Amino acid sequence: MNIVTYQTDIPLKDSYDVIVLGGGPAGCTAAASAAREGAKTLLIEASGVLGGMGTGGLVPCWCPLTDKEKIIYRGMAQTVITRMKAEMPHVPEEKWDWLPIDAEVLKRVYDRFVKEYGVDVLFGTHICQVQAENGCVSSVIASNKQGLCAYRAKVYVDCTGDADVAALAGAAFMHGDKNGNLMPATLCFTVANIDEEAYRRRGGIHGQKQNSPIHAVVTDNAFPLVTDSHLCPHMIGNGVLGLNSGHLCQVDSTDPQSVSDALMKGREMAHQIHEGLKKYCPEVFAQSIMVATAPMMGIREGRRILGDYTLTIDDYISRRTFDDEICRNSYYVDVHMSPEQQASCGANLQRRYEPGESHGVPYRCMVPQNLINVLVAGRSVSCDREIQGSVRVMPNCLCTGEAAGMAAAMAAKTDSDVHAVDVKKLRERLKEEGVYFL
Repeated sequence: MNIVTYQTDIPLKDSYDVIVLGGGPAGCTAAASAAREGAKTLLIEASGVLGGMGTGGLVPCWCPLTDKEKIIYRGMAQTVITRMKAEMPHVPEEKWDWLPIDAEVLKRVYDRFVKEYGVDVLFGTHICQVQAENGCVSSVIASNKQGLCAYRAKVYVDCTGDADVAALAGAAFMHGDKNGNLMPATLCFTVANIDEEAYRRRGGIHGQKQNSPIHAVVTDNAFPLVTDSHLCPHMIGNGVLGLNSGHLCQVDSTDPQSVSDALMKGREMAHQIHEGLKKYCPEVFAQSIMVATAPMMGIREGRRILGDYTLTIDDYISRRTFDDEICRNSYYVDVHMSPEQQASCGANLQRRYEPGESHGVPYRCMVPQNLINVLVAGRSVSCDREIQGSVRVMPNCLCTGEAAGMAAAMAAKTDSDVHAVDVKKLRERLKEEGVYFL
């Protein structure tokens, strides 16, 4: 590779206590939580919306908020989702599992939520480099319409989804399985003007149903990009169906070319799925139109940091409780695979809990081993690949974000060392704010 040397003076903005990188669910609660603790907080987001997969990614529903007995994703997680429900009157008040998402409603909810706590938000800004020495980040270099700018804080919370900041700062991380395989990605999309009554008469069209039309689509050579029956539909409004459907294999979210190619292929795949549904389920889809494909690729797996503790599938199986846990998780282990991987291993890797069961998520899995003033929240926390299939979902991201933001504010008041945060005080404050753990 040829190298071009480029030097320029970069302006520095250094008035913040905490900077949160990435405005998905984890980033929104991290920023709001840090600001609630009195930290002057900046939230930097590459796109033009907050909310990540639930907004820009068009994921059509929330994974369950309960352990089938009670709500366990509480605190800011419950607050955000309660506010969304308040603007979706067709959603039953008692419903907390597999809640549909109206992306436009959720965008406004997140906007209001972070501004309520006085968070500064900067859209359209990409982190392109990190200045770090001896494990301490001194600034992040960002790029936007005004060019390059350095942003300095006492503590940084990496909610980029791929631990981009931590990796650029030199943190150790894992990526995929031992053979480099990554869980398939999905480009979600929305279809309007379906026959809702006909849809209900069918009892839905989920890919796990034997009579789902997706099975016929998969075997029809007219739709070559539709290679498996992954079809997760949710009614998000009158006559409007959100679809988390199709698999794009070996998409590397840390490789811009890989993501670029997948976005174009994903739009073609969404078109083929829709045309296939119109062909094999005309009573529901004959008059339907596709109104949107997501501008953001639905990534399930990227980098995972090596933290002070690595959460494992054994912790899931043993329903483990930790002295430093900052939330609980009860979502099933949902490891997606390509058709070839599934055929070789015989089945999807799935494990499920009984009602009332859950496991703890320890603070230490958000703390990179070799960095001093950086925390990581969201799907990039320190965990093995199998349990990542469980902790990666949005309710968990909301909860780890709230804890990380609070811890960052606490560290910023002392020596900025996130390893030295008083976890007892952190847990006391989280309890005061309604977070659930044992």
